Amino acid sequence: LDASLHFYRDGLGLQVLMDHEFAGDWRILFDAPGDRLRSVFLGDPDSPDAGIVELVAFAEDVARDGGAAATAASPRPGFFLLSFFVDVDATLERLAAAGLDQPPRRIRVPGPGGDVEMATVRDPDGVLVELVGIGS
Repeated sequence: LDASLHFYRDGLGLQVLMDHEFAGDWRILFDAPGDRLRSVFLGDPDSPDAGIVELVAFAEDVARDGGAAATAASPRPGFFLLSFFVDVDATLERLAAAGLDQPPRRIRVPGPGGDVEMATVRDPDGVLVELVGIGS
């Protein structure tokens, strides 16, 4: 959770909206390892309708055999990526300053108002994060 928090807060610039620990029957809802979790909501307090990223860590988290891990090159079915409309260069600079140790993949694609800068990186949990340029 700390690495993901560092990535989304310090690298992407999201703000912590809530950081709280909850007790509940997470085994039923999430197939979780226990009944306590820490939930951190991140987003933009000035744009609450833009959505949030929720990071969750279970107090009793244990290693599980979930099958082979996906590689950076192999998309998996189901949840694929998170997309953010950002200043790509500024965001990649913040991620580098926050310790991102991977080179981003970058492209430019034609858009209705001109070329759009795009980049992808992976968060500390391996989730693909797409950065879409605003005002490119």
